Amino acid sequence: MNYTLHQLQIFLKITQLKSITKASEALFLSQPAVSIQLKKFQDQFSIPLTEVVGRQLYVTDFGKEIAEAAEKILNEVQAINYKTLAFKGQIAGRLKISVVSTGKYVMPYFLSDFTNQNRGVDLVMDVTNKTSVIKSLENNKVDFSLVSVVPDQLNLNKVELMENKLYLVGGTKEKFNRRVAKKKIFETYPMLYREEGSATRNAMEAYIASHHIATPKRMELTSNEALKQAVIAGIGYSIMPIIGIKNELKNGDLQIIPFEDLPIVTTWHLVWHKSKNLSPTAQAYLEFIQAEKDRIIKESFDWYQDY
Repeated sequence: MNYTLHQLQIFLKITQLKSITKASEALFLSQPAVSIQLKKFQDQFSIPLTEVVGRQLYVTDFGKEIAEAAEKILNEVQAINYKTLAFKGQIAGRLKISVVSTGKYVMPYFLSDFTNQNRGVDLVMDVTNKTSVIKSLENNKVDFSLVSVVPDQLNLNKVELMENKLYLVGGTKEKFNRRVAKKKIFETYPMLYREEGSATRNAMEAYIASHHIATPKRMELTSNEALKQAVIAGIGYSIMPIIGIKNELKNGDLQIIPFEDLPIVTTWHLVWHKSKNLSPTAQAYLEFIQAEKDRIIKESFDWYQDY
């Protein structure tokens, strides 16, 4: 056996993505280069690691076992690198964070200074819906999560970051005056929702139910960006977090429609399980957030106070 760490990395990425093309994109390599390294790696085994059926790549049972071993080896190598940096007095290690979809407009601003100051930190940030974020906390897969509604079924520590405001939003083809809009806007036009499990959808449904508003026309979209573009195009209206539509409001692509008891206001929290033993990297990040969050909010979200 004479395989390299580079080959292990490539093979592991192929097994994770089930695609040579996607693996090459993720590793910033050409597709031929990845194919060549996969062949060289395969040549060292008498049992197939992968197989192609039709045009789909599948990992064999043997390949899955090799992938598990490759991941352990690469993690150990990474641990050696972290220990070397730590011995030099640098903060080094992996920081894992799960973020609800809208949080992608918030979390990077609370990470950039920390990662820039600590080059030995490798960031893994999973942007997903609220249901998946909660599962990542339950299964101890992350150090921290960013949520706008703290799940009460888990025993969590939390740091309050900033407000999350949700307004009724529409395109600009039809104009509304500053008076509070009538309920007919919900009854006449399609209302656009995020998918099940989204905190934004839960907030929107709770608001509509509490105000006894009929919404006969409903559409569902599975991402913030798709929802935003649909509203801009005039397909319908939605209750959306303002944090993700700053540029569209500024450019006149979207408008906030006044409505009673809006905005809905929740709070962004950085949360972690109380039983979690934070790594030195995670502990350093927590101390950074506690010390710097007010400065970050003032510097990066000053515009937010106008809404």
